[in-house]
Amino acid sequence: MSNLAEVIKGAMSLDVRDRAMRAEKLLASLEELSEEEAERLWAEEAQRRLEEYRAGRAKGVEAGAVHAKVDKLFR
Repeated sequence: MSNLAEVIKGAMSLDVRDRAMRAEKLLASLEELSEEEAERLWAEEAQRRLEEYRAGRAKGVEAGAVHAKVDKLFR
């Protein structure tokens, strides 16, 4: 199989309808994950984000700021 960069490059060369159709299929495939697989992936993502934060490559956001942004978005 091609590497990810090649796959993305190929997908980006498609017309918008074909890209949308492939995006929809990819997103639908995520719905098919088992609960255990989904939990494992979320745990890996949480670990990655923690490492980014500890290394100073990501900043924390206060909960109040997050709540205010959510309130603004859903008004």
